[in-house]
Amino acid sequence: MGIPQPAFYMFKCEQSAPPGMPKPSCVTPQTQDLFQYLAQKLMQEGIMGTVQPIRTACMNRCQMGPVMLVEPGHTMYAGLTKEKIDKIVTDHIIGGNVVEEYVIDSEMWDEPISPADMRKQMGK
Repeated sequence: MGIPQPAFYMFKCEQSAPPGMPKPSCVTPQTQDLFQYLAQKLMQEGIMGTVQPIRTACMNRCQMGPVMLVEPGHTMYAGLTKEKIDKIVTDHIIGGNVVEEYVIDSEMWDEPISPADMRKQMGK
């Protein structure tokens, strides 16, 4: 018997911009502990083995940060706080219900585009 695959992957943006950069950053002095908080929450709930938190680089949604992508489901959460992480873990991950009020605006997170279609748009 093998090791079970995780049921969920939680990709938390850990990009920080250097001081003076014009765009916002998902990691600031005020938000630098959110990934650690997420991992601790998963451990406290006893679900760390079936839910894999992953640190990522920029996901190009800087204006909405801090952001986190939950798979499966392709759900992008924006404006993360510790309180939002608690609700996402409880309602979405454990309860199976997307926390719609935290989901990124559709203007910032449209439908996926295939690599083949992207190549066409780029003239390739």
